[in-house]
Amino acid sequence: VTYRATVDPAFLSDSFDGPPELDEYYGFRPGDSLAIEDADLGIDDYDTVLVLWTAAGLPVRPEGRDSQTAMARQLASEQVRLFGLYDGEQLVGAVLATHDTRRGTINRLAVDPAYRRQGLAQRLIAACEAWFHEQGIDVWMALIEAENKASLALFEHEGYRLHEKIVYVSKRTRGEA
Repeated sequence: VTYRATVDPAFLSDSFDGPPELDEYYGFRPGDSLAIEDADLGIDDYDTVLVLWTAAGLPVRPEGRDSQTAMARQLASEQVRLFGLYDGEQLVGAVLATHDTRRGTINRLAVDPAYRRQGLAQRLIAACEAWFHEQGIDVWMALIEAENKASLALFEHEGYRLHEKIVYVSKRTRGEA
């Protein structure tokens, strides 16, 4: 499916957090139209996804849970989907959706910095939510680092509620896990 995204003029305005010369860097002008295609990603997309995650500033653990072997195992499960967005041949967004049959989790949401503020993260969230709904999952969540204000705002905008009384704890069997 191909969708057209129109560049938001606010993204290129003085209200944007970056300097005006970023307009030229990104190569977008207000009203520009981009043809963005949805894609189901698989293990063959592994290297491209890691490049996107790195460009988007996500921590990557290639020796642990982000290894190609671990990713292949995860994607072989019926409880995991990897959704992507392409602009031509370039992967510009991806998200890993998982569920435990009770709760759907949105993981590793990433949009190429040059494509942000065009609704692509919202499209990826919507893809996860549609899949969760198809699976009969009624509770959806995302784990977001507290300092990631942009992601917090995005999920709140999409109707997610912050639960300040819930604390995340984890136990790792090895450092790279």
